[in-house]
Amino acid sequence: MEPAGAGPRRAREPLRDLRGALRAVLARVREGEPGEGREPFEPQRFWDALGQTFKATSQEATKLSLAFSRPPLPSVEDCQKLSEDVQNAILAVATVYYSLPKGQGTTLRKMVRDATTEVVEGMIQLTETILNTPLESLSQEQLISTGSVWEACEQASNLPRDNQAAVVSALAACLGVVKDALEEMEHALVEGRDPYSDIMEDEELGFRGNRDTYWSEADRKLLGPCMGLMKASKACLKKVLGVVKAHGKADSSEQIAQLDDLADIANEISPSVDELALSMYPPMNQLAVRLNAAKLASVLKKVLEITKTSHVCLPSEEGWVQFLTGAVDHNMDKIKNFTQDLF
Repeated sequence: MEPAGAGPRRAREPLRDLRGALRAVLARVREGEPGEGREPFEPQRFWDALGQTFKATSQEATKLSLAFSRPPLPSVEDCQKLSEDVQNAILAVATVYYSLPKGQGTTLRKMVRDATTEVVEGMIQLTETILNTPLESLSQEQLISTGSVWEACEQASNLPRDNQAAVVSALAACLGVVKDALEEMEHALVEGRDPYSDIMEDEELGFRGNRDTYWSEADRKLLGPCMGLMKASKACLKKVLGVVKAHGKADSSEQIAQLDDLADIANEISPSVDELALSMYPPMNQLAVRLNAAKLASVLKKVLEITKTSHVCLPSEEGWVQFLTGAVDHNMDKIKNFTQDLF
């Protein structure tokens, strides 16, 4: 005679195999590279197929979740069938992703890969949740996991349809991060000489015990051109985003590659802005500030250079490229002057 619960536990065995299979698919999607198809790429066909496979996966997640939401629980055979259906749906998603050629753009491919990865990860999470849930109940975790798969599958309809749209999306995300960093630093400056006054005020003594928590006069001089560089970063991303929206094309391999180059270098702006901003807080290490400022200035100059030589920069746009290049140089020269004693 079988111990109590052995039958239901055995019924879920196929889910363990499914989890292993899904993990293998996830590893291939993360590491693998789509190849160039022998047949010409048909965008409409690709996006229709991706939408259909994401939709089918969402339906399979619902079926799997419902089957384990209330008694009677599925038999071994039913669980095997459910697992196979889920695995086939996920393999179909991965297969469609692999049919997107490299030549369509690395920025676009990364976004499709991320969406595909999220769907596979969501299905792995749902499978694990069912395996870890008491057999007689539908847990909150199971509801959340099922909802996560639905959300991940719905992303297919929001994905950019070509590399121009993908690069617009990537640049807009970078701009958002830089705007936040700039606003935080502006807020710290508006708070006056001491950005930590609300935290470290000594009420009894009425003065600050730790002078390392606010800027010296020399620090404050250096803050001006550093803020100038951060503002130039925001202006640069805003302008590049505008020209990619207005003039960006993804009709030829050269145009697609130029857009990818822009997205790749623009992607370095926000981490460089963050590093500079962090080094600006007191106690300020002026050497670190100068090095981080130089790194950001170098990235901005590269962005402007790549923009200038790409198809998005019409003759009418060259003025602002020149102006921002001058602004970067001007602020960097000031930073060098204020820190020349360090060298």
